[in-house]
Amino acid sequence: MSRVTDANLPTSELIDNFRNAMRHVAATVYAVTTQVDGERFGILATAVSSLSFDPPSLLVCVNQTASLHDPLAQAETFGINVLGLGNRNVAEHFQKPLPTDRFAEGDWQDWHGVPVLASAQSSLICRTAHRHEFGTHSIFVGTLEAAKHRDNATPLTYYDRHYIDISEAPEKARKL
Repeated sequence: MSRVTDANLPTSELIDNFRNAMRHVAATVYAVTTQVDGERFGILATAVSSLSFDPPSLLVCVNQTASLHDPLAQAETFGINVLGLGNRNVAEHFQKPLPTDRFAEGDWQDWHGVPVLASAQSSLICRTAHRHEFGTHSIFVGTLEAAKHRDNATPLTYYDRHYIDISEAPEKARKL
């Protein structure tokens, strides 16, 4: 059943409706990482987007209560690891509550001083260019320093609180 809502609803109902709407938007899963004073930090995120090709840049939105937020606010560089289907174990490990060592699962390597998952579909290293607070989140804009990509990976996708396999989607889309 679909619900129609507007800004005249009580705030909690509007927020619930917003959450439900966003849960039904398929999103690529990213492991956003950084390192401060030799300590690694990372979270899973879906609020990552390319921003510009000139200069090449991306943005990532991080909840101000997330374990990565304060280290990312201090760091000069951060990594965006595009997780593939083969990285589901890494994603599930990252979801465990702290103080779990998030980097205990997967082949993590330091690249430009940032933890990068060797088996990720893509890894992008960004230098922090801007930080903006908005509501419950901070928006971090990074200019691209380095990037690598594997052509043989299918992205790990999150939809309605579940990981899904979209590997056949391009083939099915051509048939429509």
